[in-house]
Amino acid sequence: MAPFGGKSIADAVSGIGGNGVGRLLAAVAAAMLVRIFSGPGIALLPENEADDDFSDAEGGAGDGDDDSSPETKVRPVTIRWRNITCSLSDKSSKSVRFLLKNVTGEAKPGRFLAIMGPSGSGKTTLLNVLAGQLSSSPRLRLSGLLEVNGRSSSRKAFKLAFVRQEDLFFSQLTVRETLSFAAELQLREISSPAERDEYVNNLLFRLGLVSCADSCVGDAKVRGISGGEKKRLSLACELIASPSVIFADEPTTGLDAFQAEQVMETLRKLAQDGHTVICSIHQPRGSVYAKFDDVVLLTEGALVYAGPAGTEPLTYFGNFGFLCPEHVNPAEFLADLISVDYSSSDSVYSSQKRVHALVDAFSQRSSSILYATPLGVKQETKNSMRPRRNAIVERKDGWWRQFFLLLKRAWMQASRDGPTNKVRARMSVASALIFGSVFWRMGKSQTSIQDRMGLLQVAAINTAMAALTKTVGVFPKERAIVDRERSKGSYSLGPYLLSKTIAEIPIGAAFPLMFGAVLYPMARLHPTLSRFGKFCGIMTVESFAASAMGLTVGAMVPNTEAAMAVGPSLMTVFIVFGGYYVNADNTPIIFRWIPRASLIRWAFQGLCINEFSGLEFDHQNTFDVQTGEQALERLSFKGSRIRETIAAQCRILMFWYCTTYLLLEKNKPKYQKLELLLDNGDSENTGVQLEPALDEEEAVDQTEEPEDELKQPLDDQSQTSSEEFGEIRPFVLEGSK
Repeated sequence: MAPFGGKSIADAVSGIGGNGVGRLLAAVAAAMLVRIFSGPGIALLPENEADDDFSDAEGGAGDGDDDSSPETKVRPVTIRWRNITCSLSDKSSKSVRFLLKNVTGEAKPGRFLAIMGPSGSGKTTLLNVLAGQLSSSPRLRLSGLLEVNGRSSSRKAFKLAFVRQEDLFFSQLTVRETLSFAAELQLREISSPAERDEYVNNLLFRLGLVSCADSCVGDAKVRGISGGEKKRLSLACELIASPSVIFADEPTTGLDAFQAEQVMETLRKLAQDGHTVICSIHQPRGSVYAKFDDVVLLTEGALVYAGPAGTEPLTYFGNFGFLCPEHVNPAEFLADLISVDYSSSDSVYSSQKRVHALVDAFSQRSSSILYATPLGVKQETKNSMRPRRNAIVERKDGWWRQFFLLLKRAWMQASRDGPTNKVRARMSVASALIFGSVFWRMGKSQTSIQDRMGLLQVAAINTAMAALTKTVGVFPKERAIVDRERSKGSYSLGPYLLSKTIAEIPIGAAFPLMFGAVLYPMARLHPTLSRFGKFCGIMTVESFAASAMGLTVGAMVPNTEAAMAVGPSLMTVFIVFGGYYVNADNTPIIFRWIPRASLIRWAFQGLCINEFSGLEFDHQNTFDVQTGEQALERLSFKGSRIRETIAAQCRILMFWYCTTYLLLEKNKPKYQKLELLLDNGDSENTGVQLEPALDEEEAVDQTEEPEDELKQPLDDQSQTSSEEFGEIRPFVLEGSK
């Protein structure tokens, strides 16, 4: 243990006050803080270990380019997948539901691929699988073949951007500031502010965000930029690192027709710039459908069509008798064609029969025509499995740089949040006025003893609940942003947590001071300046401890609603054992640890010691309480000191912060790994190097045959498939003639 003024850190911290469990807790908390705030970042790979094989895998694109420049030409990446199967098991019914069933496809650079299908068809699941963003679960099983530029590889082998449906940003920052912070955190090679500003300006022009560059992003409380602008801002943040592949999950969700088309036009232009763009979309308008180069149609997790977009799908399905009427949106026609109609039993039967026949027909066609090049797994060299040098953005000397950048951002977010700060200030003053009116100018009679205790208890409860509810209402959403940024390697957890704590100290301390400044003179508590200062100090430390507890609750539960349910419930337990309702000496043995962990109890104890020490009350009988020390004795607080209560509050605060750190580390997003399937049906773990699936002669034979079939007319290829439809009636779009 590192020395600290002649003592170990554990001894120094535990010596603040308390013993036994308190000292052990303080030692553990101090050790955790040292671990959090002094750990090095991820080391940068040496210059001579650049991944040369990766450049070869990408067809030599970008040879001669400078990888250290953010303006580097986009590296072309072709993604091919075969027999992607994803199943979800149900323990209660012991059944298995297939989310994806042997899905095959390909995405090429410079082309815009859309994954379409009805609700529940597996669009988002497939997109998450390809992006490596499918949340891990023991109930999930994911298998198939995935190749990047002709070789088996993980998602870390290329830079990707993943634009989620929900746009999450720090609401008080402007568009330009959001991009500037993202650039500073991700582009470490740009040290000049002028170069960074120029790069951000280029992004603003490229994404059409110049008109709103200096506008606040906004949220539900503050009006900011529009939904389409937020979606383009999400794209801009993802484009900071010049990704080769862009994934967008339902990018038109919540947008009107015009904004949706603008967003899709932006994605189309990115594809034309050389990016591989893949998006999932439900049912686009006709002008949006016309922007797609390729399309993948899914229904109930199965593949119905994969290939060029435009009129090709209509021609393909027209060969089976399913004709798209004139002046009808092709996307609507395709969506209705592959959907199951649950309006009646007859419609369910006929639509399911049609869909299953279409799935079977395309599975036979795709095995012989589309994607005919065998996807044999190649043996990976050591260098080809290594991530690119530029993909690792952490540096050993970047901890303090990250801290100061995050501190600046956290302070801007906290200080600019005018609506929230105004509401908290008004509530603090209003609560103080109400309590001060109820306990107006308390005297020194025997009945005032109970009044003082009640006032100090409600003051402690009010301060703790106000800080807790504010934190649990905000932090779960902020955690989603932090998880997204940490997954990119923008920063580590230690600098973020420390910067957030320090940035919120001035704002968090203002509200207890307002509350105390109004309440103290109105209730006429112990009228000395030193006692007033101690009163405000105890309330402020309690507020910080409650905020730390709110961070732990926010890190423990999945969303804001759950946090709002768990936080107050946990605080209620601490209120019951807060020292006023249940005397510490009468607490059952199995619950005696709760008062020691209750921030309400320690705040109430400190406030009582500050108020009753040296106070004398009017009395007429010998059994009356004559001094404040006697009142403290009845509460089992006699012999305690204020500094002991402050030390206990600090230990609780450090405990909650350390717990928050551990929970955030434990609950960071984990993604399902893809099990590689060999041609014989066996599965292998992705971490094991596999032998080539086919010999060279067999591979040549199997690649030559499909090339001949590709030359055959589409009508000839579909004649045999159409025979399988039997008595299925031709599909006619409702409302058409």
